[in-house]
Amino acid sequence: MATVTFDGASRYYAGNDKPAVDQLDLEVEDGEFLVLVGPSGCGKSTTLRMLAGLEGVDEGAVRIGERDVTNLPPKDRDIAMVFQNYALYPHMTVADNIGFHLKIKKMPKAERAERVLEAAKLLDLEPYLERKPAKLSGGQRQRVAMGRAIVRRPQVFCMDEPLSNLDAKLRVQTRTQIASLQRRLGVTTIYVTHDQVEAMTMGDRVAVLKDGLLQQCDTPIGLFGRPKNLFVAGFIGSPAMNLIPATVNGDGAVIGGQPIGLTPAQREALTSPNVVVGVRPEGWTLKPAGEGIGAMVEVVEELGSDQFLYCSTSAELTAADASEAADESEAPHTITVRAPGMSAFQRGEKVGLVPQPGAVHLFDAETGDRLPD
Repeated sequence: MATVTFDGASRYYAGNDKPAVDQLDLEVEDGEFLVLVGPSGCGKSTTLRMLAGLEGVDEGAVRIGERDVTNLPPKDRDIAMVFQNYALYPHMTVADNIGFHLKIKKMPKAERAERVLEAAKLLDLEPYLERKPAKLSGGQRQRVAMGRAIVRRPQVFCMDEPLSNLDAKLRVQTRTQIASLQRRLGVTTIYVTHDQVEAMTMGDRVAVLKDGLLQQCDTPIGLFGRPKNLFVAGFIGSPAMNLIPATVNGDGAVIGGQPIGLTPAQREALTSPNVVVGVRPEGWTLKPAGEGIGAMVEVVEELGSDQFLYCSTSAELTAADASEAADESEAPHTITVRAPGMSAFQRGEKVGLVPQPGAVHLFDAETGDRLPD
C-alpha cells in the first residue's frame, strides 16, 4: 500500500493553449478512496492516466509512496487499472481473464489458481469462472475487470468510470459493492467519474476539477456543507444549490424583500457590492403566500419520499416591476425547494420562501469565492 502524490503536475496537448491538467497539487493517503469528479474535459481522466503512465507529465512530478514514478513505464509502477470498457479478452474464460497478468509474470499455476479463486470468491464470480465474457451481463463483466486488478495486489487501483456502461439500478448496486470491497482490501484507490452522486456516495474524499484546475478536495460532507467557490456549490448536490445574485446595501443583501445579513468579515472580504446567495433546496422553509420571498409553484416533481417544487419569483412581479428593478435582488428567479413527499402543493400555487438559519452560503460575485462565515 502507498500514498499517491501529484506535485505541481501538468499535462499539455498539442494545439491547445491551456494545459489539460494545470499545476495539480494533490496527496492521496495510504488506503484512501479518492474520487476525481468534474464535467467532461476537466482533466480527471488525464490525471488518472498520468498516474498510470499512459500520459506523460510535462511539468511537476508524480510519486507513489517514496518512489518518483514520473518517467517510469506503466509496467513498473505497481498499479492496476479498471477501464470504462472493461477490456476483457473475449476468447478467454473468466478465470483466464482474471489470471492473465499473473500468467504473463510466470507465476506457478497452482498459486495462480489460488489467487484467481480468492478474487472470484470476493466478487461472487465462482459460478462463472469457465464462462466467456460474451455469456456474462454487464455487471458481471465489470466484476471480472475488478478481479483482474485485485489478483495483482498492486499498491494503487486506478478506476476510469468503470460503471458508466451499466444501467441506473445496477450502477447503484455495483458502486456500493466497489466501495465495500475497497475498504476490505485497504488498497489506495483513485476513481474517476463525471457523476457527482457517485462521487459523494463512494469517496472518502472527493477532488473537484474544472478546466484542468483543482477547485476543492474535501470529504463529501465538507464539499456539500462548505463549498469553496461558486463552481463547487453549483456542481455538488442534486438538485443543484440555488444561486441567486444580489446587491449589498445597508445592513446586507435583499432577495425578493427578504433581508440576508452579512457579518463584518464578509463585508470586508467583498471585492464589489455584488454577492451571490446560495441556498440548497432543503434549506428553505415553506410559508403561506405573503411571508418571506413570494413565489409561484411552476412544476411539481413527486418522488414519493421527496417532492421538488420549482418556483418562480417572476409571478410575484409585474412586467414593469421586473424591467425597472434597481438591482438583481428584485429580479425574477427560479428557486428549487425540497418538500416532504406526497405534499399537497399544486402547480400555480403561491407560496412564501424563507431561508433556514445556517442554510445560507454567500459568495463574492466577482471572484466566485466563498465569503468567510
